[in-house]
Amino acid sequence: MARLADYFVLVAFGPHPRGSGEGQGHILQRFPEKDWEDNPFPQGIELFCQPSGWQLCPERSPPTFFVAVLTDINSERHYCACLTFWEPVEPTQEAVCTEDAAGREEEADEGGPVRLPPAAAVPPGQLFAPKTLVLVSRLDHAEVFRNSLGLIYTIHVEGLNVGLENVVGNLLTCIIPLAGGSQRTISLGAGDRQVIQTPLTDSLPISRCSVALLFRQLGIANVLSLFCAALTEHKVLFLSRSYQRLSDACRGLLALLFPLRYSFTYVPILPAQLLEVLSTPTPFVIGVNAAFQAETQELLDVIVADLDGGTVTVPECVHIPALPEPLHSQTHSVLSMVLDPELDLADLAFPPPTVSTSSLKMQDKELRAVFLRLFAQLLQGYRWCLHMVRIHPEPVIRFHKAAFLGQRGLVEDDFLMKVLEGMAFAGFVSERGVPYRPTDLFDELVAHEVARMRADENHPQRVLSHVKELAEQLYKNENPYPAVAMHKVQRPGEASHLRRAPRPFPRLDEGTVQWIVDQATAKMQGAPPAVKAERRTTVPSGPPMTAILERSSGLHGNSARRLEVVRNCISYVFEGKMLEAKKLLPAVLRALKGRAARRCLAQELHLHVQQNRAVLDHQQFDFVVRMMNCCLQDCTSLDEHGIAAALLPLVTAFCRKLSPGVTQFAYSCVQEHVVWSTPQFWEAMFYGDVQTHIRALYLEPAEDRDPAQVGEAPAEDERSALDVASEQRRLWPTLSREKQQELVQKEESTVFSQAIHYANRMSYLLLPLDTSKSRLLRERAGLGDPESASNSLLTSSMAGSVAESYDTESGFEDAETCDVAGAVVRFINRFVDKVCTESGVTSDHLKGLHVMVPDIVQMHIETLEAVYRESKRLPPIQKPKLLRPRLLPGEECVLDGLRVYLLPDGREEGVGGSVGGPALLPAEGAVFLTTYRVIFTGMPTDPLVGEQVVVRSLPVAALTKEKRISVQNPVDQLLQDGLQLRSCTFQLLKMAFDEEVGSDSAELFRKQLHKLRYPPDVRDTFAFTLGSAHTPGQPPRATKGKGPSLRTLSRNLMKNAKKTMGRQYVTRKKYHPPSWEHRGQPPPEDQEDAISVSEELEPSTLTPSSALKPSDRMTMSSLVERACCRDYQRLGLGTLSSSLSRAKSEPFRISPVNRMYAICRSYPGLLIVPQSVQDNALQRVSRCYRQNRFPVVCWRSGRSKAVLLRSGGLHGKGVVGLFKAQNAPSPGQSQADSSSLEQEKYLQAVVSSMPRFADASGRNTLSGFSSVHMGGHGKWGSVRASGRSGVLGGDVGSRLAAPQANGAPPDPGFLRPQRAALYIIGDKAQLKGVRPDPLQQWELVPIEVFEARQVKTSFKKLLKACVPGCPAAEPSSAFLRSLEDSEWLTQIHKLLQVSVLVVELLDSGSSVLVSLEDGWDITTQVVSLVQLLSDPFYRTLEGFRLLVEKEWLSFGHRFSHRGAHTLAGQSSGFTPVFLQFLDCVHQVHLQFPMEFEFSPFYLKFLGYHHVSRRFRTFLLDSDYERIELGLLYEEKGERRGQQACRSVWEYVDRLSKRTPVFYNYMYAPEDTEVLRPYSNVSNLKVWDFYTEESLAEGPPYDWELAQGPPEPPEEERLDGGAPQSRRRVVWPCYDSRPRAQPDAISRLLEELQRLETELGRPPERWKDTWDRVKATQRLEGRPDGRGTPSSLLVSSVPHHRRSLGVYLQEGPVGSTLSLSLDSDQSSGSTASGSRQAARRSTSTLYSQFQTAESENRSHEGTLYKKGAFMKPWKARWFVLDKTKHQLRYYDHRVDTECKGIIDLAEVEAVAPGTPTMGAPKTVDEKAFFDVKTTRRVYNFCAQDVPSAQQWVDQIQGCLSDA
Repeated sequence: MARLADYFVLVAFGPHPRGSGEGQGHILQRFPEKDWEDNPFPQGIELFCQPSGWQLCPERSPPTFFVAVLTDINSERHYCACLTFWEPVEPTQEAVCTEDAAGREEEADEGGPVRLPPAAAVPPGQLFAPKTLVLVSRLDHAEVFRNSLGLIYTIHVEGLNVGLENVVGNLLTCIIPLAGGSQRTISLGAGDRQVIQTPLTDSLPISRCSVALLFRQLGIANVLSLFCAALTEHKVLFLSRSYQRLSDACRGLLALLFPLRYSFTYVPILPAQLLEVLSTPTPFVIGVNAAFQAETQELLDVIVADLDGGTVTVPECVHIPALPEPLHSQTHSVLSMVLDPELDLADLAFPPPTVSTSSLKMQDKELRAVFLRLFAQLLQGYRWCLHMVRIHPEPVIRFHKAAFLGQRGLVEDDFLMKVLEGMAFAGFVSERGVPYRPTDLFDELVAHEVARMRADENHPQRVLSHVKELAEQLYKNENPYPAVAMHKVQRPGEASHLRRAPRPFPRLDEGTVQWIVDQATAKMQGAPPAVKAERRTTVPSGPPMTAILERSSGLHGNSARRLEVVRNCISYVFEGKMLEAKKLLPAVLRALKGRAARRCLAQELHLHVQQNRAVLDHQQFDFVVRMMNCCLQDCTSLDEHGIAAALLPLVTAFCRKLSPGVTQFAYSCVQEHVVWSTPQFWEAMFYGDVQTHIRALYLEPAEDRDPAQVGEAPAEDERSALDVASEQRRLWPTLSREKQQELVQKEESTVFSQAIHYANRMSYLLLPLDTSKSRLLRERAGLGDPESASNSLLTSSMAGSVAESYDTESGFEDAETCDVAGAVVRFINRFVDKVCTESGVTSDHLKGLHVMVPDIVQMHIETLEAVYRESKRLPPIQKPKLLRPRLLPGEECVLDGLRVYLLPDGREEGVGGSVGGPALLPAEGAVFLTTYRVIFTGMPTDPLVGEQVVVRSLPVAALTKEKRISVQNPVDQLLQDGLQLRSCTFQLLKMAFDEEVGSDSAELFRKQLHKLRYPPDVRDTFAFTLGSAHTPGQPPRATKGKGPSLRTLSRNLMKNAKKTMGRQYVTRKKYHPPSWEHRGQPPPEDQEDAISVSEELEPSTLTPSSALKPSDRMTMSSLVERACCRDYQRLGLGTLSSSLSRAKSEPFRISPVNRMYAICRSYPGLLIVPQSVQDNALQRVSRCYRQNRFPVVCWRSGRSKAVLLRSGGLHGKGVVGLFKAQNAPSPGQSQADSSSLEQEKYLQAVVSSMPRFADASGRNTLSGFSSVHMGGHGKWGSVRASGRSGVLGGDVGSRLAAPQANGAPPDPGFLRPQRAALYIIGDKAQLKGVRPDPLQQWELVPIEVFEARQVKTSFKKLLKACVPGCPAAEPSSAFLRSLEDSEWLTQIHKLLQVSVLVVELLDSGSSVLVSLEDGWDITTQVVSLVQLLSDPFYRTLEGFRLLVEKEWLSFGHRFSHRGAHTLAGQSSGFTPVFLQFLDCVHQVHLQFPMEFEFSPFYLKFLGYHHVSRRFRTFLLDSDYERIELGLLYEEKGERRGQQACRSVWEYVDRLSKRTPVFYNYMYAPEDTEVLRPYSNVSNLKVWDFYTEESLAEGPPYDWELAQGPPEPPEEERLDGGAPQSRRRVVWPCYDSRPRAQPDAISRLLEELQRLETELGRPPERWKDTWDRVKATQRLEGRPDGRGTPSSLLVSSVPHHRRSLGVYLQEGPVGSTLSLSLDSDQSSGSTASGSRQAARRSTSTLYSQFQTAESENRSHEGTLYKKGAFMKPWKARWFVLDKTKHQLRYYDHRVDTECKGIIDLAEVEAVAPGTPTMGAPKTVDEKAFFDVKTTRRVYNFCAQDVPSAQQWVDQIQGCLSDA
């Protein structure tokens, strides 16, 4: 029973003491005046009566009522019901604000003069003051309070004849029952009657309609998020204008949380003066009047629910975890069914006429029922995770959170984790964990209804009916008696507050009220306490728990088969069948990823322990320890599956004898796991064990069973600890005092003995075997505090982590072990303190424990020392022997193998991911550092993969990032130092050092690596030191050889140069590189014609005539051979300036102005400039450009004769300045810089040197452009950033767009200027504000380009995307996402776009100057791409080489700077400009696979070797630097034997002779020479160079190393009868697919070679075979033997190719150079593309062409034929075939294999010839004749004059027949 109301208070307005406008509340009277003993008077009532502050108001307001809640210091809630009404303020009050308030009240009460005008006319200044009646109660009967206060107010206003003192007295003495469903009628003595119903059970909250209202105001989603926020301890703030609404909302939210109780700050109505409470750090649920919304704006971490607006605002920094699925969606749908029953009927064709909707009160209960079910589902089975730590004198209960989460399958769930850690749940455990207590609806639900809820999940109607059943019960709890007798309470009349009140609320007589109260109290003391006995029962536990969502554990679903494997392996181990066990071990370790297998392991191991001990031999011990480690490695710090708990007793049981008296236990080998350092784990373990022992204490102690046998107790004792505890609690009151004491003592000593036991156990697992290591362990990243320890997966040693986490005072000072011992002592002491105080151990016992712990630790350390000493003497386990890597010739080992594990790098391949294939990684082996590479060789750690050798290597020079990591090594799971090396060749070595590798060795490895990666000078790189024993920095010794050596060559060059240089440069002493000046010199006069470069390209022009001395000839050929020069000659771009004889007619000339590299260091020595520009002017022009890179011609279109120029960007006073100057009215020419004028003249000279603009007779149609400009802008619009169209009025974009935007044809005037003669493509940023003159013949095209640093960052991201370093959650999408973020493809798109634009311009006859950045990065990329797209020659092997040598090497792309080759470049980092260019070429190659003579492998090869520093080709930044190092001539100058190649081109040549790997079999160029690739990102593909790798041999680009194991030798196959199958398994990521399964053509070529060797013939070169096959194929394709050769490259290409014969060293026909003389459509495929296509056609060719050639021989005989340039004359057997219209030749008469074919369709003339050098001496001059074809001139010599004549006639006859 309890008082209905504790206090009645009257509070009135009073002026503020400080005289401010605000008033404050004064308590006029309170009853009773003395505090109740059990319930003191609450403070601060006056604040809560008027939460918005005490203010006077100008008109009468109707009375208000609300209930505020105050919480006292004992967290008891007091309900303050407040009824406020307004009374007029007396004028005296207004006037005299400082007068004493109390006195004034008395005067009014004594009936002093009350000066109030009549109500009808309220004077204009009249104010009204609030007055509040307050009831304070501990019970929440809001309606009763409203009625009671209303009655008092009514009596006052209506002037009823009832004593207010009696009413108040009766109110304060009214006693009602607390709970139990009784009904009580009360009357306050004013003729009123009220019925009070008490709820059935006290524990269920009373919500009336508040929950339903809350949902109505906020909606389902909002309420759910508030629910989750309150449960996970966030701050919740309600706003509303209504106080009643606020208290209802708060009540509703708390009702939803049942069975959890909200235990934080709870203030449904917060007064304005206390708003600063909102910034408290603790969670709260608070309501505030919406008027103060502005004050709540600054709160950063408060969730604000606006009840009036229906919104919930969650700040950004707050994360509310959602309910776990599927509970969230289920709850949501049930709520919507309850709130909106019509939703399901909305779509019905015939909806029922009426839908029964529940009343608001009922709906309220239904909503609560939904949440009650939700909690029952969430907490189902919670009683199975309670630990009974003590039963007497009071139950102590702990909850095993980890086990609960583990068994529910919700370990990852953020929501449940937070709820279980919260205060509310702690209260829930202590309140509801008690085994013997009254039960309520929730207990029933969670114990008995869970199965039903699970069954109903998919049946909404059944769920709804369950909800309704529960709602009925909740409703009945609140309203046990539905038919309530009517209340009868008087109410004031309508608008009574507006009537004139007879007088202010009277002062009550304290004496009367006090007398009534005293009377009642006296009566109560006499009566016996009417306490209804509570029904206490044993709380049902319910069914054991299940996972909320049966998640299949993916890969490791533990089938019975897996468990069988685990059991078998363990039984083999204990039976000593070690080999069998070894076979099963990998499968077991894989199975142990699954939970069931780990449990199974623990159970099986338990069976092998007798009397707490199991002694094993060494091998068994290793097996057991390894399996335990594997089990524990996946345990989190919480150990939610109880694996560590199951293994804990075992690690102290399994042991091995090391020597007499020294035993090593398993615990010393399984310490490296995070779970041992987690205090929560030890506590849960401890409480679990205590519970077992306490249960055993009470189970039939009479039989004195050993606690260890508790498990085998008979069935009637299969009671859980909770059942036992419940029974004991029931009996407790019946026991005698002594018996009670005895039980308490027994329990306490049980806990105490367990604490000692655990102190020992913890010292076992926390002290490392080698205690001397402790200091190191601490220095290593010890885990910080226990919290972080639990989240980190990589554990350092335990002791290390423990030591880090506690303060440093040490238990005792022992020099050797104090660190680790002290840390362990502190860790154990903390644990002991916590568990002993919680479980009520006496303080004496606790002190004893504290004394004991240091001794336990010290003793253990001493035993460990012996164990450690002995364990060191064990023979080490055999490690696999190190595999030596294969090295290149000249590559030397710097550091021998360090044992490491190669770990997976985040790519799926190689670990047997979704791609399939075996798990090659992790692999165990060694890492080697050589002068050229970092190489890992080893074998997979997974023995099931087999003896595959895994190789991964990267060139030292390609290293881009190296970082230390610490990782678990994959075998015994110990934490190791590691190293991650990332290279720009897309390799990643992620290595963990083996424990035998000391940290100093690892450090040495890093230092050496760094030294090799960044040598101080480029001469220390591998390309220079390769194969030479000289110390870096000294010049190499002169090589002696047959030909003139490099030294003599240099000397000759110097002599020639000095002779012809004249006086001009002789004085400049500074610069004399070995031999380059002659490049700029006009040659000696007598040889002028020998090297003039003219347009009609006779073969003789390029051939140094035989009159030269050999040394001079080499000099000359070297000059002509430089890539630039050779190409200019091919393009017909002019001659050397002094050859005046031809100079006039040609528009361009080769200028030697830069011969000393004086004008521009980064340009080549010879440059193409307009004929009209003098050399001295060039110096001035160059000043306008960055890095002095003035515009020079680099290519000329054969068709439109337009030229492509390149230069650096402009300085301010370049063209830009020039244009700006024209716009500004400048006074005269004084400011205009002379160099700008020169520049203008220079550009003018370029324009006028173009034929079509010089004579103005060029085409003026725009048709050529239609392809680019679709409609308005076309590509221009996108290349030029939009937005500045106004400035560039008639710029390229608008001038060239053929149709106008609206589709009308352009007006004729538009064509007047035609297109500009020259377009200057510049950077938008530079060309700002330039307004070109319409009369100029050039035009600026500003484009936005990216800078080198953007390429660098983009490449970094691309590297991360392709080789992530650590596995991603969902690899495929992560890869695409990071690929997009890298923007690499966007940059490629931009380059291709700009290049295609330039190609279009050139093709239409306008010249283009590309002038971007410094002219050596993007400019080079664009210019090279343009030439590649425009000129088919550059798409041949030889042409591409020339292109790279000319545009990239000679024009000074800074390879060393961009590749960070030396120490100086280390800071600038790696910027792959050249790689980006190769990627662009690869994109074009993909779109035009038949246009390129080289294969995609060639591009990858260059991409790899331009960074590998294996060759000297891509070192240094310009020709000038290469000359300084004497590099430029080495390539051709020295005639070396088979020693290491120094030039990448030489290497490619040699390799091409041996294998067609660089050749594209699909090469069949078409006549359309210009390629226009699509450049949209959607058309681009990620280059497989970035993503593929093969682990069998490392990168395939060092061909010598990548030759792989040969096919099985013949003997193996021939010893038996039948040949063995030659099939082999090709593994993804391991084998190189093109090599394992070559395309059909390569396979056939190999087969031919093999057959030739078998026949004892010298094998032919593959190229000859290929060309011959192709020739016959072409002829078969043209049966008439005539027609135009479709694919011959028109233009002078063939002659040019022959001209290269000058440096071919080997091979009868030559190497790559003549490869594509008769290229035709081949039915083949690329080396890496679709390989099947070619098989059929080519194999049939071989059978066809021999028979075809044996017939149709019209004329045959022997002729001498001159080989290609510099080749000797040879006698061949020639056959003239009139049918096929061709001249074939063979080695000898019986030879069946044709060595070459001359197609007569290509013959232009047959003329008498002259004998040249090396011709047969004896033959008459007239026996020589030449056959001139469109491609080249063939020189023949017959045996005598008549036969010569006969041949000529026969050939002529053939031609005339045609």
